[in-house]
Amino acid sequence: MNKKVDPANGLNGTIKLPPDKSISHRSVMFASLHEGQSVIRNFSAAADPHSTIECMRGLGVTIHEDNSTVEVEGVGREGLQAPQGDLDCGNSGTTMRLLSGIIAGAGVSARLVGDESLSARTMKRIIDPLTEMGAEINAREDDFAPLEISRPRPIKPLHFPLPIPSAQLKSCVLLAGLFGNEQTEVIETLSSRDHTERLLSLTIEEKDGQKHIYSSQKDDIPEQTYRIPNDFSAAAFWLVAGAIHSNAEITLPNVGMNPTRFGALDILKRMGADVTVSNEHDEGAEPVADLSIVSSALQPVNITEEIVPNCIDEIPILMIAMLYADGVSRVSGAEELRHKETDRLSAMAEVLERAGADFTEHEDGFEIKGNHDFVPESTSFKSYHDHRIAMSAAILSLMGDQSSQILHAECTAISYPSFWDDLLLLTN
Repeated sequence: MNKKVDPANGLNGTIKLPPDKSISHRSVMFASLHEGQSVIRNFSAAADPHSTIECMRGLGVTIHEDNSTVEVEGVGREGLQAPQGDLDCGNSGTTMRLLSGIIAGAGVSARLVGDESLSARTMKRIIDPLTEMGAEINAREDDFAPLEISRPRPIKPLHFPLPIPSAQLKSCVLLAGLFGNEQTEVIETLSSRDHTERLLSLTIEEKDGQKHIYSSQKDDIPEQTYRIPNDFSAAAFWLVAGAIHSNAEITLPNVGMNPTRFGALDILKRMGADVTVSNEHDEGAEPVADLSIVSSALQPVNITEEIVPNCIDEIPILMIAMLYADGVSRVSGAEELRHKETDRLSAMAEVLERAGADFTEHEDGFEIKGNHDFVPESTSFKSYHDHRIAMSAAILSLMGDQSSQILHAECTAISYPSFWDDLLLLTN
């Protein structure tokens, strides 16, 4: 499906954002490991978390769905069963990487598969530590899905300094460690998303500027009954749209405000975005607030390596903001973006080139020369079947003087099924 995006005369309204996808994944996995029922409200309708639901069902967990409410009959750590067939992770790297840790720890044998995009993403980063913990993993070309996982011996504890700031890698090792007699320790120098630590109430120590996170079978798996906050990563698209458009006022209620997730909000504020944060409160283990954005005069910004982990998913849309900041903005230390659903640095380079932007692509980032009067050329933007590329190109297209096309626009459903409806709501 291709989507035509017309120039917007204004962007005004209130958007109910989709539920947080990262928390939705974890809520079902962790509820399955809890002994007893959990009721999860405001569960994501996106495709990826529903891949997680189907995989957990394949492991013998009973899960009931009623619109956005999910009830999980948790079987505990000892109750997972070997699946009758493949566990299909779809397009979801979170499903495959976190589930690999659970399966390796639980000692069940399973084969994890994914779609073409997921099967092209390396799994070496999780294969190596899980193998060291005692799992046996057969992978295509040693690195890629399908993954055949078994664990003939008890799980071994691991002392694991994270080689990169990755919440998926961290979570994978910690989840495997939940099945061990002795503590597994993950050491984090640059912080990454901490939903796993929060939702599992894991022990954390701060030592010499590093975070030491521990897991073992002695840890209780808490009941996962709560309302999932709305997704900050989805909010970022409208925060940028509101900031760069000359006639905008957008309100975004109940947005997740986890400190390890809203790096993009801090960056936009540094750029001069006129954002208001109100109604701050907690939803379970996660902080939540209402956000509003109005038209803003933006200044250039540098995004450096230590900031990247807290805004990794938002960098494509932040690059659109940089086009409207008077001066040169830079992104560095973001080479990890080349290993997402697509090579997002390369994909965004093509978006910027087709729009007529003044930029330079580097191996680990970009230099972008911005201008608040920039008008993108009317064109067709390739999404590369990547939801964040498609949505970033759509926000840019709102700023043109003629319509543009987003190719394979249906990919937005991976994280934001109502994106095109919400865009229409704001522009009418």
